[in-house]
Amino acid sequence: MRRNEYKQKLVDYMKKNLKKGYTEDSLKFALIKQGYSRVIVEEAIKDANLSLAAEAPVLKEKPSITYEVMDENNQPVEAKKPWWKRIFG
Repeated sequence: MRRNEYKQKLVDYMKKNLKKGYTEDSLKFALIKQGYSRVIVEEAIKDANLSLAAEAPVLKEKPSITYEVMDENNQPVEAKKPWWKRIFG
């Protein structure tokens, strides 16, 4: 089996098990104990994280919530500054 196919199988294995909730460290140590090369396992983890990050949805900006006090005519009421803020800024 060629190195790229070998690494791709490890990447698929990592993605599948990361989605199940396993940690990277537990998968890494399990694969190394089974005889896989540490370098290839670490490359597979890096590639799996990159592909999972590419699949993740882009987060939209959260809306900002503003509060306004309205009077009985639905006109915004401006808050009056306390006297010490008017004097001292």
